[in-house]
Order: sequence, then C-alpha cells, then structure tokens
Amino acid sequence: MKNNPFEYSCDNKRYHTLSYYNKVRFGRKIYKAVLDCGFTCPNIDGSKGTGGCIFCDSGSGYFTSGGLSPEEQLEKELKRLSSKYGEDVKVNAYFQANTNTYAPADRLYELYSSVLKNSHVYGISIGTRADCLPEDVIDCLCRIDRMTNLTVELGLQSVHDSTIDYINRQCSHGEFMDGYNRLKEAGIRVCLHIIDGLPGETAEMMTETAYQVGKMKPDAVKIQMLHVIRGTRLAEIYGNGSFHLLTKEEYIDTVIRQLELLPPETVIERITGDGDKSKLTAPMWSADKISVLGGIDRRMAELDTWQGKKYNKEAVLK
Repeated sequence: MKNNPFEYSCDNKRYHTLSYYNKVRFGRKIYKAVLDCGFTCPNIDGSKGTGGCIFCDSGSGYFTSGGLSPEEQLEKELKRLSSKYGEDVKVNAYFQANTNTYAPADRLYELYSSVLKNSHVYGISIGTRADCLPEDVIDCLCRIDRMTNLTVELGLQSVHDSTIDYINRQCSHGEFMDGYNRLKEAGIRVCLHIIDGLPGETAEMMTETAYQVGKMKPDAVKIQMLHVIRGTRLAEIYGNGSFHLLTKEEYIDTVIRQLELLPPETVIERITGDGDKSKLTAPMWSADKISVLGGIDRRMAELDTWQGKKYNKEAVLK
C-alpha cells in the first residue's frame, strides 16, 4: 500500500522528480551530457551590460570541456558516463555555458542538430535568457523540437525587479515574461530556474516567486540555493558582510513552501545546486547534496505535505 500521498512518485519523494518523469516518459534513466559551445552573453559583451550577474562564474561552464566541438564534447561525456553506468547510457545533450541562443539562428541550428546524429542522445536542453529569443531563433527551436525532445531552460531567478536590478541581471520581469510566453505559444517545453537566498530577499519574497511561477504553469523548474563563488562580485559583497545567507534549515523550509505552491504536474528538475566545490566560498553545507535532499524528504514527511498541496487551480485560471 502506498503511504506517499503524492501522485507523481514511485518512491518516497513528495515532489515530481526528473527521475520519475524520465521513467514515465522514456522508460529509463536519462543522464545529462554538458556542453560548452563558446557562447557569450549580452550581459557580458556590453550589449546590455558587462560583468554578468553578480553571482556569474564563467556561465556555469566548469562542468564542460570548452574548446572542443559539440560532437567531441559529447563523446567525452559519453565515455565518462559509460564508465559509471554502462555502455547503453542515454543522454540529454545540455548546452549549458552562458547564453546558448545568443548567435545567428543558422549557426544555432548547426550546433544543436550536430549532436542529434549520436544514437545515445534522447533530447536536448538549451540554457538561455528570455531576452535572447528573437523570432528566427524561436523558429530554429521549433525545428529542433520536431526532431527530438527539446527543453529550453530560462533563468528567472526571482520575480522581483528590485532583486533583478541588484544582481545586475539586465532583464526585467516583463522581458522575461515576453520570452517565456512566446516559447509556450510555440509549444516548446520550458524549465525555469529560480535561486533562493538572493541578497535582500525575505522568505515572503521567495514564496511569492514560487506563487507567480505556479501561475505560469511551467513544464519544469530548477530550484537552487545561492552559491557564493570565489572571484565573483557576489563574493566581494558577501565578504563585506552585506547580506545573510540562508542556513540549511532555512533553505529546506523555503523550498518546501515553494513546492507547496507549484503545480504537481511541474517537474522539479533540480532542488539543490552543484557549485564548483574548488571555488565555493559559502554556504559550505550546500556541497553536501545528499544531506540537503534527505532533509527536504524528512521535513516534508514530518509536515505531511507535498508539491502542489497549496496550489490553487481556480485562482490560476482567473
């Protein structure tokens, strides 16, 4: 008899995990093969700003093998994954570093389609900004979507423009919503990223972000704690004692409040982040993912809560 009250689960998880989604959708485990195609960002090259977001550390490219072609990087990733999980691994090719739609559409199509020649690739994920989605790029993404299982990952971080201004995001919430809505109108699967613990944000503000995300009904969400990485502007601000970092317990409680407000159908693709441990300044507890994940599971069971428990479909439809 199943004791877990959450419908989208086959284990003790009370939220809709990516593992569950992949098992139902594809009948098997799907791994991420991370790629770096040398993209920059309009918030780095001066088009909209310089320096990137205050927490930016080379566009999250420290998991990748930049300098190689996408096909070469993919082969390297497959070799790494096969050594751990066997020769029959299937992967999602993840274009991760910086803004992966920030190039001419024909060049993007060439890059994306190149990895689809590999039989181990079940899908593609493309990390980007909502303000880097002109119509020809949307058309390119639609072409790729017809060829494979496509997900576009958008960095929302927060719905509060005061926070967006502070972190030097250079993309207002209005601009974000425009890009998001055009992707959804095109029928493209979208995963939103939100960050908890951003400077100046209260528990109520973080909960409001989840509430607004719930109203948007995204296909998937990634949640993570703010990481302070050595060498970033955020590290300088943190060193001056200018803001409070969430404790592990505060983070767990925040995530649970957010999960309660998200639609149960929304896949939670990440619930804690992978920072570069060699450069992680704080919070050090975030490096122990197993402890954080276990803490979320235990606390949700104690509270007898689950993803979507406080999600109000009627309010969303109004």
